[in-house]
Amino acid sequence: MTEKTKDKNLETAEAASPVAEAAESAMSNGPSGQGEPATASQAEVDRLAAIIEEKDQEIAELKDKYLRSLADSENARKRIRQQSEESVRIQREALLRELLPIIDDLERAVDAASGGGNGKSIVEGVEMVLRSIHDLLRSQGVTQVSAIGQRFDPMRHEAVDQIESSTEEPNTIVREFNRGYLIGERVLRPARVTVAKAAEPDKDEEQAKN
Repeated sequence: MTEKTKDKNLETAEAASPVAEAAESAMSNGPSGQGEPATASQAEVDRLAAIIEEKDQEIAELKDKYLRSLADSENARKRIRQQSEESVRIQREALLRELLPIIDDLERAVDAASGGGNGKSIVEGVEMVLRSIHDLLRSQGVTQVSAIGQRFDPMRHEAVDQIESSTEEPNTIVREFNRGYLIGERVLRPARVTVAKAAEPDKDEEQAKN
């Protein structure tokens, strides 16, 4: 073999060496090119897929719980509304049922008046009706309050008139047009009243003093 042939073979071997190294590197590296084996990269993908599947399942379970809770809440609201409406209906019917005897008394009083009876029987009939109404109001927690002689209170009284008074202190209630009513501690209807105010000085007396 000539020197020239030897040199050519050496050059060919040196040129083939990088190609061999590149092939070896390609075989050892995964698809990511980061130096990890292909089997390790596939395992990581499988692990992430399993995590995603688990999270999807958790989301589905939470959505199902939310929808069930929403349905339960709506059913509870409907049930409470129905119970409230039923309670109002029962209370209304009970109140109306208690009014019926009062209507009976009024009808008897009208019959007595129409029959030409004396005035005493009519008055007694009306008084009986009033007692029945007051009893009904008390059974519902309603009380009648007299305001005469009290100090005017805008929370409990409605002033419809004022009158000068030299005997009563200003803002004292001296007359009652309609009595007030309380239901428990709350005002059901304020009393409509006349309130005293200070008397104005007499002009003749002022002139005499001057």
